[in-house]
Amino acid sequence: MKKSRGRTGRKRRRKHLQSFVDGVNCSHKLEYIKLKKWLKDRGFEDSNLRPAEFWDTGRGLMTTKALQVWDLIISLPEKCLLTTGTVLSSCLGEYIMKWKPPVSPLIALSTFLIAEKHAGEKSLWKPYLDVLPKTYTCLVCLEHDVVSLLPEPLRKKAQEQRTTVHELYMSSRAFFSSLQPLFAENTGTIFNYSALEWAWCTINTRTIYMKHSQRECFSLEPDVYALAPYLDLLNHSPNVQVKAAFNEQTRSYEIRTNSQCKKYEEVFICYGPHDNQRLLLEYGFVAMDNPHSSVYVSSDTLLKYFPPLDKQRNAKLSILKDHDFLENLTFGWDGPSWRLLTALKLLSLGADEFTCWRRTLLGDIISARNEQQTLNIAAKICHFLIEETQHVLLQISQLKRNKENLKKHLALVEALRLEDLKILQKSAEILCNLNMAT
Repeated sequence: MKKSRGRTGRKRRRKHLQSFVDGVNCSHKLEYIKLKKWLKDRGFEDSNLRPAEFWDTGRGLMTTKALQVWDLIISLPEKCLLTTGTVLSSCLGEYIMKWKPPVSPLIALSTFLIAEKHAGEKSLWKPYLDVLPKTYTCLVCLEHDVVSLLPEPLRKKAQEQRTTVHELYMSSRAFFSSLQPLFAENTGTIFNYSALEWAWCTINTRTIYMKHSQRECFSLEPDVYALAPYLDLLNHSPNVQVKAAFNEQTRSYEIRTNSQCKKYEEVFICYGPHDNQRLLLEYGFVAMDNPHSSVYVSSDTLLKYFPPLDKQRNAKLSILKDHDFLENLTFGWDGPSWRLLTALKLLSLGADEFTCWRRTLLGDIISARNEQQTLNIAAKICHFLIEETQHVLLQISQLKRNKENLKKHLALVEALRLEDLKILQKSAEILCNLNMAT
């Protein structure tokens, strides 16, 4: 008797431990208890998902039962979703309807989030607002010192993103002022730049795609956002597939899994086949061993390896530009991309081969010399990028020692650069083998 009880005890202990192997169950935390109650009041049936803290992905959702292909992961009723419809039925609605020129759906949602956050205890959305991140790690939030360590094409996009948010803020200030009758405090202090940046990041990183019909009170930008409490705790993995859509019959947003998931494991969804630069820019994180990741080659780097005295250089550049071969040139896990090799082939054409440029763009082999030079230059560019990446990684490790406040942000850039290094080293190996073969 004793023996069997001991075995059950061991089994129970093992089961208990199992739930902590991958992640620590957090459903006992007050903020999640309040959120689940709030959702239940809005018709959400408790599923098999539990909020948990995972060592590699941070906060996410764990399943308490094994999931099979096409199982329903979550079904969130329409009442739980925060959309522009929610905003229009709030006290902000009448101000939005009479404002000219019309505000965008994005600004309407941002305004609502800022106003509700400011309302604190009085907000009907408080249980949801309480579990939203206080800060974000999207590139728009990063310090200049950290942004300067990003690869050049991404650095450019980060600056464009910052400009976009700043322009959004400047162009919305008059509208924010028109809301003054709703607030005791000055709207300038409530709707300040950092509040808009927080709201913009919340929408950019957490909304699900849900098409709404065009309303006259909004500008012509597509109204496709919906914030989905609880569902937005699901993390991204490039290695899973899901089917996600609003179900008109059940009036719920549903996600079904396309892959199996073991009991007590983290449940993932896929935000799309994004590379790490896109994930960092839009969502503020990096996925390790991301099959979609690649390292971008800027046109400046490309041209370093071609003689400026080449008489046809300008003509070649003009052809590449006209045929869109100066953008999205990459190294991936399987070596240099076809686009990168094609651009290099065209730039490597000899004076006597230049008339064959059309054939080059179609992928034809022009000459053995052209093929060999293309591979040599691809290898040189790859080695240059490896050295540059290693140099930046050294800078990051020094900064991490000296700048405690930037540690979290530096770790993100470091993760991106380490992944880049792995891709470049793999590409260098592939190019070396190709060179030996030719």
